[in-house]
Amino acid sequence: MRAIDNGTARLLVPEDEEWPLGRLSALVGYGVPLALWLRGNASLAELTNTAVTITGSRASSAYGNTIAAHFGSALADAGAAVVSGGSLGVDEAAHHGALAANGPTVVVLPCGVDRTYPRQHVRLYEQIVDQGGLLVSEYSIGAVPIRARFRARCRLLAALTAATVIVEAGRRSGALTVAGVANDLGRRVYGVPGPIHSATSTGVNELLRVGTATVMTSLDHVHYRDGLR
Repeated sequence: MRAIDNGTARLLVPEDEEWPLGRLSALVGYGVPLALWLRGNASLAELTNTAVTITGSRASSAYGNTIAAHFGSALADAGAAVVSGGSLGVDEAAHHGALAANGPTVVVLPCGVDRTYPRQHVRLYEQIVDQGGLLVSEYSIGAVPIRARFRARCRLLAALTAATVIVEAGRRSGALTVAGVANDLGRRVYGVPGPIHSATSTGVNELLRVGTATVMTSLDHVHYRDGLR
């Protein structure tokens, strides 16, 4: 582990003790990251040992935000870390839910960890780091968010945890890519059913219809302990 920029960022490589080898080695074929940049003092391997990814639509409904915050809080209460992408909507609600329960949460960014994306989340990211969470990126200091990096981030969101929960997702939502990768990796995928007339639930309802995801309406339905680190 190498401290960079007066301790505000760290560079993690596969040889480091806190590299989550059991998680990321599954990405052979998708591209195992060569290194990860971190902000925060927590161990990435320890946080992701018992963790769940919660993600979904940026244009989420009040229903989706409420559900994401509820499950984020419930997972934190159960001792699991919440991993998400830091986006507006479902991701933001999941992070806030974990923080409200005094639990750690991990943001996987599509840009350098020295940048705040989206810009509204300056305080949120400060709170995450202060409360024992992490900001994580495979992109170097100064890297800007571009479309290809959002898509590449999906594989990390899928790989870093034992289970992925899709709360809301439209037909073209990036959350569906996360679910697809998680399914390919043999990780558990859950979907929260939504109203059939809601555009923000079209994608997740389709995951449930074709069997890519299992219905989740309670934390009791989620199995997120697999012993990998």
